Amino acid sequence: MARITRRQLMNLLGALGVAASLAGLAFGLPAIDRSLSSERAVRTDEPYLIGAGVTVVPPAGAALDVTGTRPGDGEGTVLFRLGPVRYAIVVRPFDGDLDAAAERLRQRIVDTTGYQVTGVQLEVSTAGGLAGLQGGYTAPGRGGRYAVFVADGHTIEVTISGNDLDLGRSLPQIEASTRTLRRAGEPQ
Repeated sequence: MARITRRQLMNLLGALGVAASLAGLAFGLPAIDRSLSSERAVRTDEPYLIGAGVTVVPPAGAALDVTGTRPGDGEGTVLFRLGPVRYAIVVRPFDGDLDAAAERLRQRIVDTTGYQVTGVQLEVSTAGGLAGLQGGYTAPGRGGRYAVFVADGHTIEVTISGNDLDLGRSLPQIEASTRTLRRAGEPQ
């Protein structure tokens, strides 16, 4: 019978320690992640910086969803939730006009979500005078709205989605919030 040396025993204990550490990371970190809420309270009385100098005042009752929020200097994304309603704003560089930005957003909605864009686009503007286009989209039992603006080489894309009943209740607050979109340096 072979004899186990002290060195072999230490190597075995070290390997077991490494395996236990990896198991702790593999199972412990996801468990901790699941226990933390992805939604954070957000002030609804002051502008929230999305990215590229664009701000919005969140709607009353909104929570910030950190899983879909990525602020940045040149572009950014923010995701608010009003109960089950999703309110997202994306700011990204864009070299084109408002019609091209609207067509690009409409195509992305159809291609990535399975929704159908419905009806005609209507003109919309923010309280600061930023002109845009808005429209709607739908899927069985669900609906949505979109708006798009072009400013300073960036597109500002707003998408709102949820089941028809919740969406109808939340739309007035979200539309009021969308009217607060501002670019850096724009008068209040």
